[in-house]
Amino acid sequence: MIKLLLVEDEETIRAGIRSVITGLADGFEIAEEAGNGKEALGYLQSNVPDAILTDIRMREMDGLTLIAKVRERYPDMPLVIISGYGDFEYAQQALRYGVTDYLLKPIDRASMLKALERIRSLVDKGRGKSHRTESEEKELPPGDGRKLIRKLKAHIDGHPDGDLRLQTLAELVHLSPVYLSKLFKQETSDNLSDYIMAARLARAKHLLASTELKIYDVARLSGYQSPKHFMLVFKKATGVSPGSYREEHGV
Repeated sequence: MIKLLLVEDEETIRAGIRSVITGLADGFEIAEEAGNGKEALGYLQSNVPDAILTDIRMREMDGLTLIAKVRERYPDMPLVIISGYGDFEYAQQALRYGVTDYLLKPIDRASMLKALERIRSLVDKGRGKSHRTESEEKELPPGDGRKLIRKLKAHIDGHPDGDLRLQTLAELVHLSPVYLSKLFKQETSDNLSDYIMAARLARAKHLLASTELKIYDVARLSGYQSPKHFMLVFKKATGVSPGSYREEHGV
């Protein structure tokens, strides 16, 4: 299954694109949807999709800025730009970042199908048909997986404000991102991204309860570059705002 990250700030358009993709080609799924580039980067901190489809014009962070940042981390990831603007300047900029395709709204189903097939070809080529994850499973001695995951959890717990992207963690333990994600789930019954979020929230709760740091400092020290995103995540997870949590639990 090829996992896609869909980035578009209008819900109705996202729903339409989702419908087109699921109805056009087998073997694709929308792994996550984001309303802007910042949300997408937040997702990419601990998840690696196979490809990204993104609009150009969005609030907070536009698609071109997003793909520039993605290219710094994942130079070979397939990227498709979807835009309502037929501006050649945007197309030129997108091409300089090595995008896989540039589609215009309203989306032409034939063009979308071609873009998906290009993504499939690139993903298959990247996977190399060598099934690296399978060879890693065979090469990892029994019991070593448990030790490795304990080491990884200790690293995450000790550095919740660090670079905890899946790609970075995989390099730390010398495994592929796909296999690391699978191994973590196998050993802990939890998703790696959920564990990272829990570690960051635990750090945030500790700082809120034991210090008088500003909320934006608590966010930064807990691994969140955007205070607004931190407040949304914190309230969704705990049911209260960071400020209310401090009032209730602070010394």
